[in-house]
Amino acid sequence: MTLSVSDALRQRISTRAFLDTPVSEDQVRSLLELASRAPSGGNLQPWQVHVVAGEARQRVIDAVKASQAEHFKGEPELEYRVYPKPLEEPWYSRRFACGEAMYASIGIDREDKTGRLIQFARNFEFFGAPVGLFVSLHNSMQPGQWSDCGMFIQSFVLAAEEAGLATCCQEFWAAFPKAVKGAVGIGDDYTLFCGIALGHADPDAPINTTRTARAGVDEFARFEGF
Repeated sequence: MTLSVSDALRQRISTRAFLDTPVSEDQVRSLLELASRAPSGGNLQPWQVHVVAGEARQRVIDAVKASQAEHFKGEPELEYRVYPKPLEEPWYSRRFACGEAMYASIGIDREDKTGRLIQFARNFEFFGAPVGLFVSLHNSMQPGQWSDCGMFIQSFVLAAEEAGLATCCQEFWAAFPKAVKGAVGIGDDYTLFCGIALGHADPDAPINTTRTARAGVDEFARFEGF
């Protein structure tokens, strides 16, 4: 039975524990082809994608770990800031609640700094996913094209959900743009937006039971004229 768009939206999560079951190049190509139907202003299709598996995946992991050893919180020359600083309400509370729910699912309390660092470090390994994708945009692109890129990524993760695969969109990698771009061959005229972990979810991993809350429609929408 084909998964409906509604069902894919409801069941998709940020998967943070994957099996080592391989994903083929043909599978990834098929998902990217579907995702390329995402809307973009003027049909610019501004996204660029680098896909890594096997030795190429390990090369990225090694490069970022080496950079992280020198720059623990990220490289000094970031290409963009993932979150506003300061992050104001209600967005701060939403992010805080998300983190607390995730760590609670694996029994790591707030005082367990070591446990939290160990879990955070799994970002460096795509949470065990066998395939990683890096999405970038040309430096000339503007906010409209970044929005287009977001629609492309959403299309990709929903297509993956339909195919029985799991994903995690990782803006984490944007903290190490120099290392990632050097390892995968992204040109200096492109900005690294994010990574995407792709694979088969580990059904027995407690962290994959995490479900984040969503704001009610009346919190973010206004209706007039109905």
